[in-house]
Amino acid sequence: MNYIPFILFTVLTNAAAQLLLKQGMLSLGPLEHVGQNILFKILLILFNPWVFAGLTTFVISMASHLYVLSKVELSFAYPFLSLAYVAVALFAYFLFKEDLNAWRIAGIAFICVGTVLIAQSGRIDPREIAARDQDRTSNISELDT
Repeated sequence: MNYIPFILFTVLTNAAAQLLLKQGMLSLGPLEHVGQNILFKILLILFNPWVFAGLTTFVISMASHLYVLSKVELSFAYPFLSLAYVAVALFAYFLFKEDLNAWRIAGIAFICVGTVLIAQSGRIDPREIAARDQDRTSNISELDT
């Protein structure tokens, strides 16, 4: 089974969480006017609807990531998370009018090229995976005896 859609879901929910958190903090404004009570500031942040939605989205993203990690190699899945930076940078440019200069665009291009290279490395014949899993199982059985 191809797990790329699950990996991309993880990436998109991770990026969405960042954007929701940013919106939440923008909607709160400077917290200096709240006073010195740190507990009150934390509660104010946590119960902001945007921040709460961002944290909830992070939980969904992590659940998806855990599912992906149960199915594919970490060295294959983890680098895809860098695509979240690409999504965040692009959406931050359009939604929050953040700077997207030539250096950032070049960095985004490098991230995309690197992710494509990693994705190509994951194209393993399913028979090869089954054989590798069988070898691991036999090695574990040998260790038990």
